[in-house]
Amino acid sequence: MNKRPTKKVKRVALAYSGGLDTSVMVTWLKENYDCEVVAAVVDVGQREDFDAIREKALATGAIACRVVDLRERFLTECAFPALKAGAVYEGRYLLGTSLARPVIAAAQVEVAREFDCDAVAHGCTGKGNDQVRFELAYQALAPDLTVIAPWREWEITSREDAFEYAAERDIPVPGSPRKLYSIDRNLWHTSFEGGILEDPTAATPDELRELTVDPAAAPDTPEDVTISFERGVPVALNGEALDPVALVQRLNETAGAHGVGRVDLVENRLVGMKSRGVYETPAGTVLLAALADLEALTLDRDTAGFKRGIADRYGELVYQGLWFSPLRAAFDAFLHEAHAMSTGDVTVRLFKGSAMPVARTSRFSLYREDLATFEEDSVYDQADAGGFVRLWGLPSSLAARVRARAAGDGQDWAATASVETVRSSSKPMQRPGRAVASGSG
Repeated sequence: MNKRPTKKVKRVALAYSGGLDTSVMVTWLKENYDCEVVAAVVDVGQREDFDAIREKALATGAIACRVVDLRERFLTECAFPALKAGAVYEGRYLLGTSLARPVIAAAQVEVAREFDCDAVAHGCTGKGNDQVRFELAYQALAPDLTVIAPWREWEITSREDAFEYAAERDIPVPGSPRKLYSIDRNLWHTSFEGGILEDPTAATPDELRELTVDPAAAPDTPEDVTISFERGVPVALNGEALDPVALVQRLNETAGAHGVGRVDLVENRLVGMKSRGVYETPAGTVLLAALADLEALTLDRDTAGFKRGIADRYGELVYQGLWFSPLRAAFDAFLHEAHAMSTGDVTVRLFKGSAMPVARTSRFSLYREDLATFEEDSVYDQADAGGFVRLWGLPSSLAARVRARAAGDGQDWAATASVETVRSSSKPMQRPGRAVASGSG
């Protein structure tokens, strides 16, 4: 049943794409809220005809349509920080859609302020993750604005219903009821959901590819590309300095031609269900592999280990819509310092869907050939290693002695340990009569 508005609004800034959902929302908002609609269109690399989108928004009833080009901001403020974090959701998804939402929502809020709107609206469904990402951004940036989520209010319950609604009102919409894929594009990736993909036993149709070729049809000869980084940020490709947008576009073309960056997965949505998505992220896949390889040269062991420890959490924050959280900002502060010396070049070999680093160099490299060599050197005295190994293994050695003593007393070590574990939960541990070793811990 349609939920009627509970709060009167005068003007709404709608995150507008010109796709099926937002095409019908301009009319629906006017009919159900009796308000004016401003369409906010954010270019993050969708490869769309934005003049046509503007005309369509105005033709369907928007009083204004603002198109904002934020491709570079999307990369430098969202995608590249996630790259430095090594953020990959559930080990496979490079977060292309998730990373674009903060910059789109922020621009939408700016448009709302420009046009004196008292509400913002988005086209996200009540089953998806994007509703959370948009609305948490609104809460962080404009908590005073009313949020309207038509998919949680209207009587439209499916994409077929949306097509019928559009047909009844002569609203031009892309696609057809029989082609029900949901496609999201930006500079970082292309994603596909819905339609036959909702059946996890069905292989991805060949038509659901835009950035990559089938690896089987990729060139039979490998191609090497060299990426240059400064402080963990990609700045050049094959020796040519490029701005972020040009670099990612060119690398998408090169890596995509070798079938690099395809992922077909079932993921855990934030709202609790599992969903299947097919993603293409050629440039991101190469950059992630290259930066990780450079870090192996330039990060010390403890810093590298700590970074790996936060990578999953960073990915979760992005996926869960917590981009504007204090924790994500704190992670970025650490990553900025951690990559202070992540400057250098990495050569990646592209071949039949794979991206393998094969060479790397940095003026800040911590790798020392004179230390790593198996040949004789004047820096490392191998005789010193004996004492180090004995001290490093001291805890294991002491534990082994205790087990041996227990066995000598006729006790089953495993059983004894289990009994002592139970006893320790109900009373203080008894001190042994004779200490095996002493010293401060």
